[in-house]
Amino acid sequence: MGNALRFLYGQCCKPTTAGDSESLGHHGVSAATVGVSALAHDLFHFEITSQVPEGLSKHVVSSKKAQANWYRKLLEAWRAAKPPPKTPEEAARLVIETLKRHQKADVEGLLAFYGLPLPHTLDQLTAGAPTSLPEGVQYEFQTFPVDSRAIADGDGMTVYVSTTDPRESSCVPIGVRLAVVQRSQARAEKNYTEANAIYEKIKESGYRILNQNNEETLARRYPIRLRGIDAPENEMPYGKEAKEELTKIVQGKCLRVLVYGEDQYDRYVADVYCNGKFVQELMLKKGFAWHYAAYDQRPELARWEKEARDKRVGLWASSNPEKPWEWKKKNNKEKGQMRR
Repeated sequence: MGNALRFLYGQCCKPTTAGDSESLGHHGVSAATVGVSALAHDLFHFEITSQVPEGLSKHVVSSKKAQANWYRKLLEAWRAAKPPPKTPEEAARLVIETLKRHQKADVEGLLAFYGLPLPHTLDQLTAGAPTSLPEGVQYEFQTFPVDSRAIADGDGMTVYVSTTDPRESSCVPIGVRLAVVQRSQARAEKNYTEANAIYEKIKESGYRILNQNNEETLARRYPIRLRGIDAPENEMPYGKEAKEELTKIVQGKCLRVLVYGEDQYDRYVADVYCNGKFVQELMLKKGFAWHYAAYDQRPELARWEKEARDKRVGLWASSNPEKPWEWKKKNNKEKGQMRR
């Protein structure tokens, strides 16, 4: 039962490699984006359990009985689609066409729940098609939904990646694997004190155990530094607003992360995409980050910063905003003098 949809879900969620050029979309990101994968996952889950996702009711107006009817129709439409949807635009069109006789608020709420394009924006979307991942990308991964508490500031966050990912599974230390088993045994014996102590050791190793859809999954911790931009520090003017903007963009969302390397603070320097949108582009256009030209000369970053400057949005509403790197240099020097 469910073999066809299981195959489609597997195709959507399958990690993309640098050589998988045919599936690449805008900015070199795989067309199999997170929103499409999440919808495929929930349809597969509905086929087995007849249960709609928790939390959907917050986005729509109709009852759960009506929601179940939508998923039944979407399941049939997804199976009939040849080929199945692989991009957010294709998935959005399938939802809109399948549920066109239902309330507008429900259709738009369902699309928003998965981060798929809304009807009025669908025709405005364009897609470039580079033939390979951007030069310098070492690897990419897909994250679990981002916790708002994991947003450090306007250009940094912590994300978690499932160790069921083939690239991750081969890297889990033996000690962590054993600790997971020992913790499970301690919990089964209701020895929660020991289980908690074991879990602290797991966290110290850079891993967490996350509960997704009532299933526990071992996840690896990745501190991320957004490549090519520098947002105001939290203590600076517009620092709080920059952090809030980044939180608004990514909280509760799964992200696609393209890693270029690590910085001096052991953070992974990366391009980050949320529902097919380039996060650095959004931060620059909103005026909550500078183009960090000393480390990244991509002309599009400079162009997006200039657009925000010209519109005087975000930090550019100030006549002479202080550069974050100069602020950090000055404050680090002052701290050093205080220590002496």
